[in-house]
Amino acid sequence: MANKGPSFGLSRDVQAKIEKKYDDELEERLVEWVVAQCGTEVGRPDRGRLGFQVWLKNGIVLGKLINSLHPSGSKPVKIPESPPTMVFKQMEQIAQFLKASEDYGVVKTDIFQTVDLFEAKDMAAVQRTLMALGCLAVTKNDGHYQGDPSWFMKKAQENKRDFSAAQMKEGKNIIGLQMGSNQGASQTGMTGYGRPRQIIS
Repeated sequence: MANKGPSFGLSRDVQAKIEKKYDDELEERLVEWVVAQCGTEVGRPDRGRLGFQVWLKNGIVLGKLINSLHPSGSKPVKIPESPPTMVFKQMEQIAQFLKASEDYGVVKTDIFQTVDLFEAKDMAAVQRTLMALGCLAVTKNDGHYQGDPSWFMKKAQENKRDFSAAQMKEGKNIIGLQMGSNQGASQTGMTGYGRPRQIIS
């Protein structure tokens, strides 16, 4: 796992395509949000994909981020007093963040795999998860989100309508235009197509 050598051929091409999806501007916005949400004690990463990965790799910053989106009585991720140094402990912290994110409402397809972050296989997927988390936090608007709400898009929310029985009955009499219209259609003036049948004796 940790001693993976350089990739060649098709593997390298695939990895290069994945790395191209990483967005440096998005990284800056996400760092600003994490610092605003968790406080300055989380520090700031070195610029670039590798710096961002090293900053998040032990799972402590991610744990603090998801905990800051919950009320003080119910923190979903247990943060150790000293950052974990053993690999499996760090991966466990990341896994706890992923589980807590899913419980918070992030869709499973938006959640990265632990190795995407830990081995820097797909840092763009990590960005997608953090974006989805930010969008949800802004949409929930429960007072726990810190930072500029314009950093994330607000998700569409349900707009339920209650129609009375009379309104529903009235709606059955209306032909919607997507079903077509029979106004003005007639066969007046139409003649048969082609020539009449020729009978030659």
